[in-house]
Amino acid sequence: MTQSVSPHATASDLLVLHALRCIGFSGLSGVAAATGLPESEVESELIDLAVAGLVTHLAGPFGGWGITDAGRAEDARRITEELDAADARALVTEAFSGFLVLNPELLDLCTAWQTRSIDGSTILNDHSDQAYDARVLERLADLDRRADAVCAELSAVMLRFQRYRTRLADALTRAKAGELDYVTDGTASYHTVWFHLHEDLLATLGRPRH
Repeated sequence: MTQSVSPHATASDLLVLHALRCIGFSGLSGVAAATGLPESEVESELIDLAVAGLVTHLAGPFGGWGITDAGRAEDARRITEELDAADARALVTEAFSGFLVLNPELLDLCTAWQTRSIDGSTILNDHSDQAYDARVLERLADLDRRADAVCAELSAVMLRFQRYRTRLADALTRAKAGELDYVTDGTASYHTVWFHLHEDLLATLGRPRH
């Protein structure tokens, strides 16, 4: 009988550092949402990372946390080490190929959500046509079912990818319940989480964004 291999767990300090690498400048709540860790634990890790010069904090009502150049270099080093330790490069690369198949469709869906074609003219979607929005959401739900397979492949080798499945499912559920910002707008929208996953895959595999 073949023994199953447990997915690799990421240290909490790397989870926080890598989240900032993927989501960009963010408040404490945004980092906590990305990692799935309690805000108190995230704040403690951020303070330690700031002392080490890997992240920086900007105070004020529009302030937040950001990764430094040194933090980017450290994240790249540790993420590469983690990937090699899990012997997961081939599997993550394969899952990334599946993601890239879905990516153009997701972008088209976002365009369809934001705009409509009326009599040959493209206009902003004011979401007054509930039937139209329902059709777009059904297409998004279909894509999400296929994205689930990609997330499952990733989560099977690296636990930190499970968080994307949770965040994508939550965004879709909220959008279908009438919270329309959860499709393309806001920091927790389906499109935003998808973008974060794309950034994560690129960073994990050490590839540039073209």
